[in-house]
Amino acid sequence: MRSWPAPLAALVAAIVIFLLPGWLGGLHGAFTVIAILAVAAYGLDIVVSDLGEVSLAHTVFFAAGAYATGLLATRLGAGGWVTLAGALLAGLLIALALGIVTLALREFVFSLVTYAATVVAAAIAHNWNLLGGSDGVSGIPTLDLSAGPLRLTAVNDAQLWPLAFLLMLLTLYAVRQFRRSRLGAMAMMVHLNPRLATMSGIDVRRVRLQVFVLSAPFSAAAGWLYAYQRAYVGPDLFETYFLVLMLTAVVLVGRRRLFGPLLGTALVIGQERFLSFGGDINAIILGGALVVALALLPGGLDGLLRRVLARRAPPIPLSETRTATQS
Repeated sequence: MRSWPAPLAALVAAIVIFLLPGWLGGLHGAFTVIAILAVAAYGLDIVVSDLGEVSLAHTVFFAAGAYATGLLATRLGAGGWVTLAGALLAGLLIALALGIVTLALREFVFSLVTYAATVVAAAIAHNWNLLGGSDGVSGIPTLDLSAGPLRLTAVNDAQLWPLAFLLMLLTLYAVRQFRRSRLGAMAMMVHLNPRLATMSGIDVRRVRLQVFVLSAPFSAAAGWLYAYQRAYVGPDLFETYFLVLMLTAVVLVGRRRLFGPLLGTALVIGQERFLSFGGDINAIILGGALVVALALLPGGLDGLLRRVLARRAPPIPLSETRTATQS
């Protein structure tokens, strides 16, 4: 029989977080950005934590979702549901093409090639008139998700926050289900022991491609909502800031932690919004956090907390140890 306190506690926590921006004096803008960028980071988290590869191309999926949204909304007058479908499709197609090219590669070479893809995409965005060139795509209209008699629009951050929160919840559920699925289990085997996975009959390249392509819609959906939140899409989406933010969000709290990217993004955006020291100093803090997490905290803040608690835990008496051994 399933215990009810855990689901009830999760529901209460979700309600509190949803109401928190209003209680804190209208911080809907900051919370919306945290939710959007956390969703983008979860796309990268699947590849880093479950597949064991460091993709440097997820800003491309994020930007692809945003550009698809901007172009469909401004050039064709498409509504929110159509732009969402376009954003997801753009992310999937680019991930499929890039995955076919890169997933025969491993580790450093894979990361290098995905970074090269990001550089190429940024150059295209800067110079292709169809994408607005250096000026980008501006004047993106209000998000409209109305369907039939149901009217649902979002004209400001306070109205966007429920949608960002819902997108965040759907992302958490999807990532949790993926890690419990057969594909998630195969991805971990491919990550931890590719030779054993091959001997077990797993098609390693196929699993790698499936997980890589699966990760793209998360980042693309984040780009979709980010385009409406800013009402503008430009080549700045390919800047190193977004890549470093995603990487930091993935590793800062701890890899393969369900709430890790969300908490990591909240720490980064919270520092920038509420404890800002200026653009350059903020960039140094962000880069420094990534370096510290990789070099000094291999298990992230979660691993550090566990080690501290383990040291403070009282030692087990020798008599109890002997009793347990004898029994």
